[in-house]
Amino acid sequence: MKRVLVLHTGGTISMTQEDGVGVSLSNKHPLGDKFLPLPKDIELVVEEVFNLPSPHITPKEMLLLKERIVKAQSENFVGVVITHGTDTLEETAYFLELTLKNNLAMVLTGAMRSSNEIGSDGLYNFRQAIITASHESARDKGVLVVMNDEIHEARFVTKTHTTSVDTFRAPTFGPIGILSKNKPIFLKDVIEEEVYPVTTVEGTIPIIKAYAGMDGTLFDLLTERSIDGIVIEALGAGNLPPAVLPSLEKVLQKNIPIALVSRCANGIAEDIYSYVGGGVELKSMGVMFVRGITGPKARLRLLVALNAKLNKEELRHYMTEI
Repeated sequence: MKRVLVLHTGGTISMTQEDGVGVSLSNKHPLGDKFLPLPKDIELVVEEVFNLPSPHITPKEMLLLKERIVKAQSENFVGVVITHGTDTLEETAYFLELTLKNNLAMVLTGAMRSSNEIGSDGLYNFRQAIITASHESARDKGVLVVMNDEIHEARFVTKTHTTSVDTFRAPTFGPIGILSKNKPIFLKDVIEEEVYPVTTVEGTIPIIKAYAGMDGTLFDLLTERSIDGIVIEALGAGNLPPAVLPSLEKVLQKNIPIALVSRCANGIAEDIYSYVGGGVELKSMGVMFVRGITGPKARLRLLVALNAKLNKEELRHYMTEI
């Protein structure tokens, strides 16, 4: 038998709507009462780690999941499936990718429609996630997200639509696989992450989104508080308005690390432009250009690095050579 550990955490996949009121969490997981047609050689062990809407999940909950999966590695499981709310699913997936030296297939899934809605996608996504997690070909692929018959790697996947079942995409890079009825089909290899199995997730790292006419006000306000780092979602390939630069320099002089990604959905951050506020100047100032991931994921990467106690050189390499 192939034993798969199922960890429920809440989210729309565990929600219902009653009496015309808004969609809310159920005391009893609605998937538990549903018939789930699976191959006969799969055995499920189901646990509810917590029951939270995904906006309520923090790195502390992510750490709980990581610790449970570490334990599962010695419990004769072939894979793990985590059901999760979609708003922060990609962040939990990436945190686990960064912190787990894993010998199990590991899959996150969720739903865009609650269990009582017409066309609810939760049960189907759940089944396909189990099929993926039970298959030997998924073991060396890192942390995966399975939604709508597509398989995505944690590093690049992101939620792109507020309500569509086809919301999870990997801009620029695309999915790494698809699903048939009973088998995952992988089309690409994945890039192995450098793993730091941290046991703490302490640190305050805000995200600032750049905009036309921006000045240094937000940076000045943040440095009046105790912060451990900043992530900037910069313009274009990685540029900022020139009025930001004096305040940015003050942040760097305080040895507060700054990571930069592009606010664009496609492409990567690069030091291309040499005008005032362009990427060339920002990089020379000490801003770290993080390639190919979103602001929230860059924040988690920086959080992991700080809790792993990387020195300045190690931190720059970890943030920029991905």
